[in-house]
Amino acid sequence: MDLKQLDKEYVWHPFTQMKQYIESDPLVIERGEGSYLIDTEGNRYLDGYASLWVNVHGHNDASMNEAIIDQLGKIAHSTLLGAGNVPSILLAEQLAKRLPGNLNKTFYSDTGSAAIEIALKMAYQYWKNKDGERYKDRNLFLSLKEAYHGDTIGSISVGGVDLFHSVFEPLLFKSLKVNTPHTYRMDVESEEEARDRVLDEIEHVMERHHEQIAAFILEPLMQAAAGMLRHPDGFLKGVERLCRKYDILLIIDEVAVGFGRTGTLFAIEKEDVIPDIICLGKGLTGGYVPLAATVASDEIYNMFLGDGYGDQTFLHGHTYTGNQVTCRAALRNLELFDERQIIAHVQSSIEYIEPYLDALRQMEEVGDVRAQGLMIGVELVSNQQAKTPLDAARVVRILEICKEEGLIIRNLGSILTIVPVLMMSHDELKRLFTIVIQAIQQSK
Repeated sequence: MDLKQLDKEYVWHPFTQMKQYIESDPLVIERGEGSYLIDTEGNRYLDGYASLWVNVHGHNDASMNEAIIDQLGKIAHSTLLGAGNVPSILLAEQLAKRLPGNLNKTFYSDTGSAAIEIALKMAYQYWKNKDGERYKDRNLFLSLKEAYHGDTIGSISVGGVDLFHSVFEPLLFKSLKVNTPHTYRMDVESEEEARDRVLDEIEHVMERHHEQIAAFILEPLMQAAAGMLRHPDGFLKGVERLCRKYDILLIIDEVAVGFGRTGTLFAIEKEDVIPDIICLGKGLTGGYVPLAATVASDEIYNMFLGDGYGDQTFLHGHTYTGNQVTCRAALRNLELFDERQIIAHVQSSIEYIEPYLDALRQMEEVGDVRAQGLMIGVELVSNQQAKTPLDAARVVRILEICKEEGLIIRNLGSILTIVPVLMMSHDELKRLFTIVIQAIQQSK
């Protein structure tokens, strides 16, 4: 059986130009062990992008496997429409205990995009339920121009990555957008200047449109799909302050940055921020099975309570909402965060990799290194002064050399994205960064 040929004939891959793919020699993964992916030919690769930023414990983890198998021995799925199930209840309780403030009400879905879509609909209907006449004009969302919140129509509407979104523009609903505090690409002297300039812009928009804005939606600390854009310290807290000042809901998108990725369980902990709604995904199940969650405050939830089915009800749901297998995996994942002291390991890894980040910063092909915890973006340039992106063919060659040396990472244009398995050992991290540095050198 020629799996590569069957793949080319029958599978349509996401975010992939299939003409290029079918002309390539594709990688077909058969299994995984710890921090390694293993292809059908037995080649081993360090998983330097955590299988799209999701994997926490490593692949084929015995404890995660046991929890999933145990749940399958009880029941795989029953609907959450009008009935509960054990894992979904216990997981919601654990999320509420770990999240700040009164973020106590969990609405489940299966992807980060769906979690965002749910949050947008919740925020919109919240104002209608609260006082439909008084808040009849609260129909707009505010977001950053280079935001990525998913690929459904609603999440694209509040997104701002032209490469991904521009083709769908006629389908999108109107939203308001402000600049991203991207220090490397802004004409500023410091991170503080970039922060304050964008916060001033946000306040100007809010002052003018606060009676039309339902919510501000934000990826905290680091915009991943935009090119690992690290926000200046204090920006997140500043956004929260402005939302409270102008009575605008704050939706935080922690799909990519949550569950230890930035060095705390949730990124909002770093600036002591409490949103009205938070969206979770990716690392929620340790990267094992698809599950997402939209967690709302009691204030949001209470505005949906009514006496009849159609009376203020949130009429949204999915077939596999609160699936038992995925919720059980997430529960075990959270238990392992405590048992294995994962946050402490991540913090030690952040300190460990700093010399390698400094070494990358010294390379002539590197214009900027942006890191927030174990989320790293390496912006490659052909001219540091002009900040000219490195030629695409050379970027591809760097990735090919990494693959030849047993490392899989991905790029966003001329930006290398390095997002390792969260529990990757220090020796494995050393190997990862050594390969990246050598690949850049050898690609000349």
